[in-house]
Amino acid sequence: MSDPGNRLNALIGPAVEGLGYEFVGTEYRPRRQQSLLRVYIDHEAGISLDDCARVSNQLSALLDVEEPIKGTYNLEVSSPGLDRPLFFESHFDRFRGARIRVKMCAPVAGQRNFKGTLDGCRDGAVILLQDGEEHALPLEDISTARLIPDIERAAVSDD
Repeated sequence: MSDPGNRLNALIGPAVEGLGYEFVGTEYRPRRQQSLLRVYIDHEAGISLDDCARVSNQLSALLDVEEPIKGTYNLEVSSPGLDRPLFFESHFDRFRGARIRVKMCAPVAGQRNFKGTLDGCRDGAVILLQDGEEHALPLEDISTARLIPDIERAAVSDD
C-alpha cells in the first residue's frame, strides 16, 4: 500500500523508532522529474518542527548510504495530522470505531471510494461499515486510507 515491497518501511521504521518516535508509515510518489518520499511520525507529546528536522537529518544520512530510491527525490517528514493515514493492519485495529475514507486501487463491489465506520481487520481485509452494509476491503488493494477528523470532538477537547 505505501511503497514497493515495503523495503522503505523496513529501512525507515527502525531508524524512526530508534529516535523515540512512532513510525506511522511512508508514502512514496515516483515522478518523472523528482519523486517524493513522505515519512509520517508521531509521539504521545505531539510532533514539533524540531522533531521533523531531527528525523529528517537522520533519515537523509541513512537513505544516502542505503540508496533505496533511484534518482532524485524530496524527503518530507510530517506528523500524521487529524486525518491520519492508516497503513498497517495494526492501524486499522487501533482505530476501530473511527470514521475513515478509503481509496482502492481496483473497484470493490463496483466502487473505488469508500467512507464509513472502521470495524477493524479480518483475514487480510479492512472491514468498513458504510450505509448499513459491511465491506471487506483487501488491505493489499488499498491505495490510501485516512481517518475522517471529528472536528466537533477535537474542538471540545481543546477547550
